[in-house]
Amino acid sequence: MLGIVDVGTQSVHAYERDAPPGTIDALLALAGPLSGLRVLHLNATPYGGGVAEILRSEIPLLRDLGLDADWSIISGDREFFTVTKAIHDGLQGAERRLGASERAEYLAHTAANAEQLGDAYDVVVVHDPQPLAIPATRGRGRARWVWRCHIDTSAPNPDTWAFLRPFLAAYDGAVFTMGCFVPPDFPLAEVAIVPPAIDPQSPKNLDLPPPLATRVLEWIGVEVDRPLVVQISRFDPWKDPLGVIDAYRLVQEDVPDVQLVLAASMALDDPDGWDIYRSIQEEARNDPGIHLFTNLTGVGNIEVNALQRCADVVVQKSVREGFGLVVSEALWKGTPVVAGRAGGIPLQLRDGAGGYLVDSTAECANRIGELLGDAGIRRSLGESGREVVRARFLLPRLVADELRLYASLMGTEVGTGPSGSSGLGDEPRDPVCGMRPGPEAGVATGLRAGAEHPFCSQTCADEYRRAPDAFTRADR
Repeated sequence: MLGIVDVGTQSVHAYERDAPPGTIDALLALAGPLSGLRVLHLNATPYGGGVAEILRSEIPLLRDLGLDADWSIISGDREFFTVTKAIHDGLQGAERRLGASERAEYLAHTAANAEQLGDAYDVVVVHDPQPLAIPATRGRGRARWVWRCHIDTSAPNPDTWAFLRPFLAAYDGAVFTMGCFVPPDFPLAEVAIVPPAIDPQSPKNLDLPPPLATRVLEWIGVEVDRPLVVQISRFDPWKDPLGVIDAYRLVQEDVPDVQLVLAASMALDDPDGWDIYRSIQEEARNDPGIHLFTNLTGVGNIEVNALQRCADVVVQKSVREGFGLVVSEALWKGTPVVAGRAGGIPLQLRDGAGGYLVDSTAECANRIGELLGDAGIRRSLGESGREVVRARFLLPRLVADELRLYASLMGTEVGTGPSGSSGLGDEPRDPVCGMRPGPEAGVATGLRAGAEHPFCSQTCADEYRRAPDAFTRADR
């Protein structure tokens, strides 16, 4: 049997202060008919990256709500995770073909993991490509199977997609972060759009008194009385850490005492991260203003929390992105963000709240410099961004979306859920973010396949108009 990941306990009522009014009552109502439902979430690593963070917070809440929820991880060696990293990159469009030996490596480990997976669940949610082929290998059994894809697969490498696509026939449905992430010729009819969310009760996001946050940073060598720019992200070329260093050096010309922190969690399923780490080390050599941290050098959730709170500006200079939850983490702490116009980032910086979207290194540097020079703008953007996160990107909303999905899969009556829930099936939904627009949205409608539909924000309307064909894939 695959091992069960240990998680803590949590009460849904702990979120009453943070979540919008009525959210907890709506969660309890949704969970009632699903009491005792056996749910398994399956992924590749128990730490490092947004999926593991979400599951560590979500599983205790599902249990508190009466579901029999577990979280398991597949096993693999370095060769297997090197192949799955190549698959991950290929799904994001990297130009690399999988060799015959790599495909065999993937399938052999899939078979080994499939043998260890029990048949005790009603719903199995498989996260990302690493465990994707398991139901096709072992058989579906009695469970309903869902593929939860967290990455931008809008333009996958044709070779990678041709290899993976047949395995999806074993699934009952799929979940994507944004409507445009659904690949062309996606074979499943049941597609949900559910953005991820942050946990305001996790150590990374709990309130830290300013003196404690300051002391934490002093302990790791960051000078809190100097301007501070931070990027918290995996060491991955899609996150463009070397471009962040270039932007920092442009800022340094006008703000010579500025500091840059690049911090990452080194994940079990990302062996290429060390190569990027060494490249960053070489680029930062002999520059005492650049601080490079990882979870393996003593920088964990509390240190990241302090960095995001004490930073003058948080950067997320992604060139491709699944969602980039670090943007919401920073905004929840009232810190403005300068970020690449990629993936789900525009949804978090919606309608100008929270910070600036940029398309180049020079623009990134200019926006950082502007914010460093004006505390009033920093404060205003941080406050507006926090309210966007409260309304849309906190864990209780995500759990509500999950409960509604399980009910739909099991043929149970689907409740409406709290404000901000995603649309399912034939429910009205924003084609970009999946949200069911409420009567208060007040945003102009647009045309899709000859019919009008609403957007929940001007940002979603703008994103749709940039590539309307891409957002029709999720509506079948």
